[in-house]
Amino acid sequence: MTKTASPNTTTPTNPEIEYTSRTLFARLWTDYLRHHKLPLAVVAILMIINGGSLAVLAKMLEPMFDNVFVGGDAGATWWIGGVILGLFVVRGIAELISKTMLASISMRSSTDMQVDLLRHILSLDSQFFHKNPPGSLMERIQGDTVQVQSVWRVVIQGIGRDFFSLFGLFFVAIITDPVWTFFAVIAVPLLILPTAALQRYIRRKTKHLREEAGKRSTRLDEIFHGIHAIKLNQMETYQVSQFRSIIDRIVKAEVKTAAGQATTPTMIDFITGLGFFAVLIVGGQEIISGEKSVGQFMTFFTAMSLTFQPLRRLGAAAGTWQIAAASLERLYRLFDTKPTITSPSAPTALRADAGTEVKFNDVKLDYGNIPALRGLNCVAEAGKTTAFVGTSGAGKSTVFNVLTRMTDPTSGHVTLGGTDISQLSLDDLRAQFSSVAQDALLFDETLRENVMPGIANVDNTHLQKALEAANVADFVNSLPDGLDSPAGPRGANLSGGQRQRIAIARALLRDARVLLLDEATSALDTKSEAVVQAAIEALSEGRTTLVIAHRLSTIRNADKIIVLDQGRVAEEGSHDDLLAKDGIYAGLWALQSKSPAT
Repeated sequence: MTKTASPNTTTPTNPEIEYTSRTLFARLWTDYLRHHKLPLAVVAILMIINGGSLAVLAKMLEPMFDNVFVGGDAGATWWIGGVILGLFVVRGIAELISKTMLASISMRSSTDMQVDLLRHILSLDSQFFHKNPPGSLMERIQGDTVQVQSVWRVVIQGIGRDFFSLFGLFFVAIITDPVWTFFAVIAVPLLILPTAALQRYIRRKTKHLREEAGKRSTRLDEIFHGIHAIKLNQMETYQVSQFRSIIDRIVKAEVKTAAGQATTPTMIDFITGLGFFAVLIVGGQEIISGEKSVGQFMTFFTAMSLTFQPLRRLGAAAGTWQIAAASLERLYRLFDTKPTITSPSAPTALRADAGTEVKFNDVKLDYGNIPALRGLNCVAEAGKTTAFVGTSGAGKSTVFNVLTRMTDPTSGHVTLGGTDISQLSLDDLRAQFSSVAQDALLFDETLRENVMPGIANVDNTHLQKALEAANVADFVNSLPDGLDSPAGPRGANLSGGQRQRIAIARALLRDARVLLLDEATSALDTKSEAVVQAAIEALSEGRTTLVIAHRLSTIRNADKIIVLDQGRVAEEGSHDDLLAKDGIYAGLWALQSKSPAT
């Protein structure tokens, strides 16, 4: 069935939330930076020392010129030189320590953000992942958080060190000659409007760039996961062409963003040049007339010259902040996306002696305007095997999704052991199920790690029993490293049947009371199917088992077979009962066996 929407799409971001620079930085401080208040305070002190040293250096030029070069005081050379040497030593040490501490804060905070973001994404509804491809989410976690690192290493450092440098240097310039200072900065207001427009432009282009980067990751993810189909269908040239078009858009956005970042320092250069020109015209006349000393002019000139680089860095930092802010906005929009399927505020505890009967009571569910379940009523008895069959789109997978609360029904309710599943916490509910699907989920880890993901305190005897029951021991003992052999990407080092047996062993170790089998053997050859089917029978023993099957031969011994048709129960009974009814099931059986169903 084609699903165009969901009754439980993830709640959209609250439109009342503003993602301004101020609110973004405030949230960044509250969520991450405030945990590093002490080291940040130390960094701030070091940056004050670093920035203030330039002002002291500029001020020392006045006695150097007036007392030494003009006045001829040789003795002053030593103390002036010593002070300047000490300034550079202190400045270097402060720079080294502050940069190292900021790098540590940057990496630790961005790492915390990555972990928090992954944890949050994993809490979102399944429908969220239908709308957001893996590559895009990977780019959020990796690319956007890396961009945010610049907040610590560039913006904070620039604002701290360069702001204090400018403050000190302007203070020296003002006490030297306030009129000269006025002429030096008279053109600065001309920067305000162009700079504001540039910051908006940079942020807009950066948001576009991050979106394209997400598309690039998505395309690569799809290419590498579908490599066999691409080769068999000779799609290499097409895929490269599609990838190239995305890259071209990224390059254009990168160039425009870089141009926007470079424009602010360029404008600062123009304004600085105008200021120097005005000061030379006014100050030069005062030096010639003897109203000001050479030392005063050199102190002022040096102070204003030293403001040049801090101003340029602050201009660049403003652009860097906009780049980081664009990523921060994307990240916080994702953080502000909330799941709609959640545990109740006061969940009901499932009793240890509660049964495992599964009952659907008039369950309806619509995907947009398309009904998936139309008043489903059925019972899967405790300790027995119930199979769901039907044509594609009949609602088989939806039954499992509703039962595990991957989606919630539009109306009606489902009970487990007599308890409405909506009253259970999600953790408690999902702890009741072990599942084996058609495509066994294996990670690029060892077989041992795939068998026991997150399962602690498994003794070797219990593990070996699970491996033997799942028929894993049949092949794992022949591997060079046994259970510590790598599974490969998505279990690529194993055959389909071997992957299924690993998944069954994992389900055995999970030891849940209800077993969900979703087309567990449909993709296997006859030999592998027989082995896996034997493992499934061992897994099903003593458990309430629900099976989705297209291959009817695998469920002919089920205690009950429920035939779904357009989201309703069309038939139910044993294999023999359904054949005798000569209805939908009998037709499916005849079609698969290619012989009359009798």
